Amino acid sequence: MPDLEKIANQLESSNSKDRLLALTSLRKVAPEDAVPLIKKVLNDEILPVRSMAVFALGVKPTAECFPILVNLLASDPDYGIRADAAGALGYLNDIRAFEHLVRAFYEDDNWLVRFSAAVSLGNLQDIRAKELLMEALDSDEVILQQAAIAALGEIKALESVSKILTFANSEDWLIRQRIAEALGNLNTDKSISALKFLAKDIHPQVKEAAQISLTRLGQN
Repeated sequence: MPDLEKIANQLESSNSKDRLLALTSLRKVAPEDAVPLIKKVLNDEILPVRSMAVFALGVKPTAECFPILVNLLASDPDYGIRADAAGALGYLNDIRAFEHLVRAFYEDDNWLVRFSAAVSLGNLQDIRAKELLMEALDSDEVILQQAAIAALGEIKALESVSKILTFANSEDWLIRQRIAEALGNLNTDKSISALKFLAKDIHPQVKEAAQISLTRLGQN
């Protein structure tokens, strides 16, 4: 069992490496013991320390974590921290996060925050996110398209298959991989046909993802 007093002292250290190591050592600490310690460095002057602390709130859930993360997502001046908060809300798997993530997706002007919000909406697996994610497919940011494809698979939005498949010939292999992964959750005839096509892809990771999805759909 990690020494909580030692970790608390490390978090007070003037050396940011000590503070990062202290946060890392909280992995094996129960949430109710970890969160008061995490809060010590939520406003740290060193961004990587703050970033790790925000992420830690997502994987050490207590009743306190949700309101802290919502507040950071809505108002922190640093876009990286807002993106971290959006990601951590997805880890909490709390359906109350839905409206806050939707607002961040539509209102935040930073693509990284919008990306994290889209990924977390997929984590929540709430079909209400379908329209937003379909819109995200029309984004100019490839990374947002990737997030939207993955999330549409996670929320099992069968109606999105046709639109997702318009990207099947994308030059970006990561897009093709996301499609192959998403289709494994979208059991339609079109999905199976597309997966058989992607299982012959020139990129090994696309090919492997398609084969895994075909197996999941009982096609291998």
